[in-house]
This record gives sequence, C-alpha cells and structure tokens, in this order.
Amino acid sequence: MDEVNSEGVMNGIASIALLPSGSISGHFIHLPHSICYGLHGTELACERECSRGEDYRLLKLTIVDYSRKKERVVVVECKGHDAARFQNIDHAHGWEKDIIGMVEQKHGKTKVTVSFECETLKADKAAEDHIRQFMPNVAGLNAVVNIGRMSISGLDFESDDELDDMHT
Repeated sequence: MDEVNSEGVMNGIASIALLPSGSISGHFIHLPHSICYGLHGTELACERECSRGEDYRLLKLTIVDYSRKKERVVVVECKGHDAARFQNIDHAHGWEKDIIGMVEQKHGKTKVTVSFECETLKADKAAEDHIRQFMPNVAGLNAVVNIGRMSISGLDFESDDELDDMHT
C-alpha cells in the first residue's frame, strides 16, 4: 500500500518533457518511497478564444501506476510556456460539454488534485541528454524538460480495485 501523509497527499519530484505538439510525457517520483508513476498528457483543443492568456491551456493528464497496471485521468490547467505550472481547474465554463464533463467527473469518492511547478528548465542539449537517460521514448522530438515539485492528492488505486469489482 502506498504511504501518503495524513491528508492523503503524495509529494515528490516530477520530470516532464514538454513536446512541441503540446503533449507531455514524464514521471512522478513519490518521495521518500521512490515510487514511480508515469505522466502522459494531451492538450485539449479550445473551440473558443481563451481569455486567460496565450500561455494557458488545458491538458488531459493520465497518471499511471505501473505496478498495478492502473491509471487515472484528470484535467489540469497548464500555464507558462517552457516553464510550466499545472493545477486543477475550478470550473470549465465555456468549454465544450465533453471537457466540462471530464473536469467535473469524480472517480470514486475522491477527486484527484495535481499541483506542479517547474523549478529547473532544461533545453537543447541538456534536455536531450536528460530525455535520452530518463525518457528515451521521446528522444529526438525537440522537447524541453521541466523538473520540479509535484503533489497529488486523492489518488487511490487500491479503492479502484473495489470500483472495478463493482462494475464487472
């Protein structure tokens, strides 16, 4: 069982490749236990003029627990160009209905919340060296790398086992 603090928050370090396509790929290391989770994100298309600045976008973020072969999806807002900041969005009014549904959807009883802020930015050769060592699947795609603190709360893959049993 993953250990989390009393508020159910996992804290650690994330290493994220920001791809030119708007997608992200990386991993979150839950400290001090060194449990690794995969992070994959795709940008959600905006059908209207976003009034929150040109560096604002929504990402469909998938958090993967490799040991249990399970994943959870959460929609986060991403701000900043090469030095990204992620956090959950409070509301998605004005977006397409399916995006609003994803934002408001609750998996089980607990809403998953994510917070990330870039503390180290790697570009060019430094980024490519990092990617080759830690994320070889995105090597050669001209990505920049963000490294920083991440916290995730409400992520409970064990209760998903019970939910999966109920839906089968």
